Amino acid sequence: MIKAKKYHFSILVFLALTYCGRIEQLPPEPSISFRSFEIFDTSDILGNNIKGGRLKFYFEDGDGDLGLSASGYSPGDTINLFLTLLREVNGEIIPAPADDPLKPAGYRIPYMEGIGQNKILRGIIKITFNYYFYSTSDTIYYDFYVKDRAGNLSNTERTCRIVIAENSKCGN
Repeated sequence: MIKAKKYHFSILVFLALTYCGRIEQLPPEPSISFRSFEIFDTSDILGNNIKGGRLKFYFEDGDGDLGLSASGYSPGDTINLFLTLLREVNGEIIPAPADDPLKPAGYRIPYMEGIGQNKILRGIIKITFNYYFYSTSDTIYYDFYVKDRAGNLSNTERTCRIVIAENSKCGN
């Protein structure tokens, strides 16, 4: 009888260990993947017709420290999504000048934190742009990356070709 109890206990321990999933591990550096960019007609808060753009990308962060809180940050940590504007000029992709009217400011991804033992964060982030001043020939790209609270930088991704004057969507 004692041997049978030990045997059953051993089976229960084995089953408990095999049914409990392993904690998934990813590197502490965030990773991003471009999904889509959409250009659409919209209006500003005064009712003026403008073009809007929406960047959509997937992210993963292995240690779950992506995003900045509204309080408790140092003055240098106000931006954690960095964008570089590139222009297509005569078929060549070049960095836009510093005074380009389409040049975006940095963005702030809100505070996120993983719950439980597995701290991995995964999801989709959507950023909306307003284009007030553009010409029908404006063709652009964005290179972008994110930084987590520990200062780890993600890989850099590039959007598809964006023609601001044309309503369209590229990617999925």
